[in-house]
Amino acid sequence: MKQVDRILQRWRLDQLRPYLSKDARVLDIGCADGALFTRFGSSIGELVGIDPNLTQSVRTERCTLVAGRFPDNLPDAEPFDAIAMLAVLEHIPPEEQRRWAAACPRLLKPGGYLVITVPSPVVDWILPVLKFVGVIDGMSLEQHYGFEPGRVPSLFLAGGLTLVTAKTFQLGCNNLFVFQQATVG
Repeated sequence: MKQVDRILQRWRLDQLRPYLSKDARVLDIGCADGALFTRFGSSIGELVGIDPNLTQSVRTERCTLVAGRFPDNLPDAEPFDAIAMLAVLEHIPPEEQRRWAAACPRLLKPGGYLVITVPSPVVDWILPVLKFVGVIDGMSLEQHYGFEPGRVPSLFLAGGLTLVTAKTFQLGCNNLFVFQQATVG
């Protein structure tokens, strides 16, 4: 990844920070190289990441990166305090998005957060230009298909989650959606 790719990635990761409690168990769907753990590893308890582009699974004391597809290849685990899906949903075919949306509430602890970022459709025009001029490497741009961010709430509210935040960032080029699992009692 080039420097601009990393800057944009850190900017997305920083959207997650307010929803991570000390010692949180975090699931990172589309974890790539485990950048979330690199960025927040000292302030979270455990990270489980899953990504189909990993060539092999990796396990350390507090971090497990799974080479596989969500939710099918996710190992059985205790529920998570937070689930991150940063710049991932726009790569997933619509029929799979519904499966993902159904799986997330089952994987969250009561009161836990699901944090999703998706680019605005204009990004599908901007990123190829930035890649062409060599500013970014871009990741799987061929998988973008003009996903409409406005679809995110209807996908994830169907599972019983509550939408607590919906806003844009990165100069309006990216969208943040934060959902919360109902608390018990």
